[in-house]
Amino acid sequence: MAINTKQNIAFGVIFANNMACGNVWGLLVLGSIWAFPSARAVNCDGIDSAAANYDYKDAFSKAILFFEGQRSGKLPASQRVKWRGDSALSDGKPDNVNLVGGYYDAGDNVKFGWPMAFSVSLLSWAAVEYQKEISAINQLAYLQLAIRWGTNFILKAHTSSTTLYTQVGDGNRDHQCWERPEDMDTPRTLYKITSGSPGSEVAADSAAALAAASIVFKSVDSNYSARLLSHSKSFADKYRGSYKDSCPFYCSYSGYQDELLWAAAWLYKASEEATYLNYVASKEGWSQTVSEFSWDNKFAGAQTLLAKVANYNENYVKIFQISHRRNNKGIRGEFFGGKTNLRRFKSDADSFVCALMPRSSSVQIKTTRGGLLFTRDSSNLQYATSASMVLLVYSKILNAAHTGGVQCGSVTFAASQIKAFAKSQVDYILGNNPMQMSYMVGYGSKYPTQLHHRGASIPSIHVHPAKVGCNDGYSTWYSSSKPNPNTHVGAIVGGPNSNDQFNDARSDYSHLEPTTYMNAAFLGSVAALLGGSNAECFIEQMHINRTSAGDDY
Repeated sequence: MAINTKQNIAFGVIFANNMACGNVWGLLVLGSIWAFPSARAVNCDGIDSAAANYDYKDAFSKAILFFEGQRSGKLPASQRVKWRGDSALSDGKPDNVNLVGGYYDAGDNVKFGWPMAFSVSLLSWAAVEYQKEISAINQLAYLQLAIRWGTNFILKAHTSSTTLYTQVGDGNRDHQCWERPEDMDTPRTLYKITSGSPGSEVAADSAAALAAASIVFKSVDSNYSARLLSHSKSFADKYRGSYKDSCPFYCSYSGYQDELLWAAAWLYKASEEATYLNYVASKEGWSQTVSEFSWDNKFAGAQTLLAKVANYNENYVKIFQISHRRNNKGIRGEFFGGKTNLRRFKSDADSFVCALMPRSSSVQIKTTRGGLLFTRDSSNLQYATSASMVLLVYSKILNAAHTGGVQCGSVTFAASQIKAFAKSQVDYILGNNPMQMSYMVGYGSKYPTQLHHRGASIPSIHVHPAKVGCNDGYSTWYSSSKPNPNTHVGAIVGGPNSNDQFNDARSDYSHLEPTTYMNAAFLGSVAALLGGSNAECFIEQMHINRTSAGDDY
């Protein structure tokens, strides 16, 4: 099943639209108490030197490997997850289009375009933010392959300027069967958005994914990068409408304004065209204070990206002064001097931090007694991982901007403290928790063995070539009390309950099912812990020593 806190999804088509500021987009179909480390105990990663550290390199490499186990289509000779085989080789055939490839979103055999696009965006964000660190552990090429496997599918799905295929497979029929993707015989029903049946959420997320990925490939495959950016620009804000085709599995609760801002922010970052910055500035009223970042709610991600823009230095001011000489209606250079609507995004990004940090006067998301952020019981680790990823990126932005941190009522949280708290979430997942187990399959000595995943729970087609039918899968393998025959290395499960307890039972999909976006967010979080900047550390320590020496948060 596609596990999603709220169990849902969204869609809208948007066409190339000429505006005064330029050609705007195209088809946008579009309780424990947390004890923070003393300032004097901070090391050059901005982390308490006495805090437990895990093998983040191993965790990162396994998080990437997970995506190979989620692949749909014809597998390459370089495939490392050997228990998988080719699957869904006729996807798209009913409409005479090629929709082979992409990822199964979770433990089922459906390809949902919306969460796939979000997953690709997160993978690309990690590659952009932590390229040097990832390259240093020889994992950048694997990450680029994982991204390309997703973007190739999105490109295929974008069959015309007004058409984007958004789902392959009937979710309800698929969930009635328990069979390997290699044996799959459930309907491969096609769903799409068009100008007449829009879905802004999935269209905007697809635009964001392609734009973000275009940055990743710009220096290694310029032609592919240009193709990604070109397709991304063809999604635009003209035909608005909420996406409903993937309900009840992925339904939109937050609306599509967050996705439009998310897409515009990535398009600006990828193209450096003022059109997109003008767009978000004119829509700053859309921004909301939120306490989660998820496949359904992108506000915190967009706010974090735009907060970075708001903190750009004088060199960027000069660039924008030049670029706007011909357009006095655009954003002026002084925008970055504190007279800009982007300040709303920065303020809302701060509010996101305050909503999560223990001891904040405006905290909204509590932690379990073991220290885990707990948003909802269904697949809670998707929220903990995505929150951690944003917090870690934001702490990096705060360091680069040489700010004093984030003020939450009477408490100021330095960048190092925000990073330390986010690190605690990663460490909890890797084993620093009351159950003393890893919530990543294949990591450590104790981890979940009954992953709620069809392919992993049935013997590999290479070992058991006879077909395993729909009902046979349920009676023989789903109901088995034994560990899965295939270890889906790197899979992050839904996680423990609010009491830090976890029951390793395959039937408990809310706590045992993995998802691509959960793994992508975890990957983006652990990437931030692979290495640190000495210069960054020096600046941060100077600030802490000057402003909060002797304080113990």
